[in-house]
Amino acid sequence: MQEHHDIRQDMRATLEARQDLGPEYEAALVESFVDRIDATIAARVRAEVRAEVRAADADPQSPGNRRKGDGTVAIALGSLGIGVPLTAIAAGEAGAAGLLLAWGGIVAVNIAHALGRRRTRD
Repeated sequence: MQEHHDIRQDMRATLEARQDLGPEYEAALVESFVDRIDATIAARVRAEVRAEVRAADADPQSPGNRRKGDGTVAIALGSLGIGVPLTAIAAGEAGAAGLLLAWGGIVAVNIAHALGRRRTRD
């Protein structure tokens, strides 16, 4: 939850800075914000991969710890890979609204995947 709060604070600070600095600094502010989001997502992915590896190492035969080939890592890496060019295009063409829409879509895909995974596990 703390990471969500930090991202929201970063977004508010970025928007306030844009108001203070003006539109000529918009590209630099957006790039800085996107870099922080990328770092946060990358840290989450690394933490989840480490946790999965530790769980698999602890008991590789346990059904809950076996890798199921459900594509979680592929979804996460794909989201990061498509996020960079999509961010540049969305921010360049539609500004902050496009940026939020693009990342909202990426987040929605990841949430949908996580929810689907949760249903199949239960």
